[in-house]
Amino acid sequence: MQTATNIDKQRTALVFIEFQNEWLNEHGPLFQKLVVDKAPFRQAVSNAARIVETARAEGWTVVHAGLDLRADPHYRLFAGGDNVLGLRAAIPRAGTWTGQGAEFAPPFVPQAGEFVVQGRSGASVLKNSTLDPFLRNNRIDTLVLLGFATHVCVESTLREAHDMGLNCWLATDACAAFSQAQHDHVLQHVLHHFGAGIDTQGLLRQLQGEAAACSF
Repeated sequence: MQTATNIDKQRTALVFIEFQNEWLNEHGPLFQKLVVDKAPFRQAVSNAARIVETARAEGWTVVHAGLDLRADPHYRLFAGGDNVLGLRAAIPRAGTWTGQGAEFAPPFVPQAGEFVVQGRSGASVLKNSTLDPFLRNNRIDTLVLLGFATHVCVESTLREAHDMGLNCWLATDACAAFSQAQHDHVLQHVLHHFGAGIDTQGLLRQLQGEAAACSF
């Protein structure tokens, strides 16, 4: 169903999840080995670039939520180094997020005044990170999520944000999964339980101060 709504600029943060070389370097292992449907992934990056440019021009709160294990290559923060299942096993085995892949990629390199999340210890960018106190101290209760992967870290953040009492929007065409089917599953079967969706065109209108039609 469609409904017209306004996203409050003063109480909203746009959260860019893992716009880093590990994903955006097309010669890297994540893009080469995991991203099956590359065209929608590229489109999500392009849409997110338009969004971050507009958000900066209009003075919205921009948050960069990356993953950086360069000081913790054995993933001790996540499980004391006892990494046998899930991402805690897969990431150290792949050796990702410990080198140049952890650097933010243009045009998503943080600018002055933009908040960079630290201390993250889970798939959700809210888990044990500085994002929660940042939101509370700045009276922000609404998030717009963009990034990767839709069915992993974006979905994990969406679920946790909901359970923390935050309002959460998903930029539906500025996120991507490994496959389009994975992405579509989240939009069709998960999103409406925990938040709502808005596409790039609708979000750009919101950022520029216009009402937009947002999908629940």
